[in-house]
Amino acid sequence: MSTIPVMIPWLGEEEAQAAAEAVRSGWVAQGPRVAEFERAFAEHLGVPHAVAVSSCTTALHLALIGAGVGPGDEVVVPSLSFIATANAVTYLGGTPVFADVDPASGNLTAATVAPLLTDRTKAVVAVDQGGVPVDLDPIRALVEPRGATVVEDAACAAGALYQGRPAGSTAALAAYSFHPRKLLTTGEGGMLTCQDGELAARLRRLREHGMSVSAADRHAGGGAGVLETYDEIGFNYRMTDIQAAIGLVQLGKLPAMVGRRRELAARYRELLGPLGERLVADPAHGTGNFQSCWLLLPDDAPDRGELLARLAADGISARRGIMASHLETPYKGTGRVPLPATELITRRSIILPLYHSLTEQQQDTVIVALLAALS
Repeated sequence: MSTIPVMIPWLGEEEAQAAAEAVRSGWVAQGPRVAEFERAFAEHLGVPHAVAVSSCTTALHLALIGAGVGPGDEVVVPSLSFIATANAVTYLGGTPVFADVDPASGNLTAATVAPLLTDRTKAVVAVDQGGVPVDLDPIRALVEPRGATVVEDAACAAGALYQGRPAGSTAALAAYSFHPRKLLTTGEGGMLTCQDGELAARLRRLREHGMSVSAADRHAGGGAGVLETYDEIGFNYRMTDIQAAIGLVQLGKLPAMVGRRRELAARYRELLGPLGERLVADPAHGTGNFQSCWLLLPDDAPDRGELLARLAADGISARRGIMASHLETPYKGTGRVPLPATELITRRSIILPLYHSLTEQQQDTVIVALLAALS
């Protein structure tokens, strides 16, 4: 029996040709295509600066450096997120402080963040979980007067809209993922967007070992008389030109990807009938890209592991729902407040197959198998 996977990236001949052209150019490391991808991504979002990096995790790390996070600082984060969100705080010697989420969207709210703010709070990382845009403005209104920064973890959110604008575009700092599970993929890779030009220049240096003159600029100048300096400790967080070449093609396909996924999600909602209200949906303040189409199982559902095994036996590759970082070994016992919505979603949700090339016939197969497993 052929398997219906949970996700297939939409990659084709155009991406293959773009990557081959980068290889044939002789410039495969960070170079002109990375710069072009940064410009195109910034233009797509309507932001002044974009910094291409090796992953969303490295983008988050640099964003928190830009927010001034250091040892002893606290950063409020959702536990309901991939563990990289909390880890990026820990890398800097900060303390991730776990907040609960809205049970409908899976996102932080001003109400869940407020009880956790202290005089040690340096930042809040607000995640667009599964591509559902977080309601950022009330969180910024709460946090920024205290001198803290709101960083948007837009890992899943390329193509989502917040109040009519691209998700992440209104944040001081936002981080995006181009992992194959995301709509727009470069294999691995990420992007950091920034409103401040001086900070963007610093973050570009930090992604390249803190080098004052990039390797691309040195080569463009012929290498003569260009001596770089290293004024602070940096990292090797560079994206390659091969990845950027693929990203440029993917960026052009993004509106079609979002449109198709929204059509399929609407069809899931319609055909799942009584379970439809439990499928993740658009919030009042924006539209999601359905990077993950997660479903909250009903109270009388069979054991989730058993249900996933039944779907697998029918050739359907679904997944457990979004993880809760505070339940994992590195962060167990560190919570300050109860997280009931987080624990409900992580315990009782599953992620359904959803990707650009999913056919209606395949979707019908998923729905029939799911309803049978639930019964």
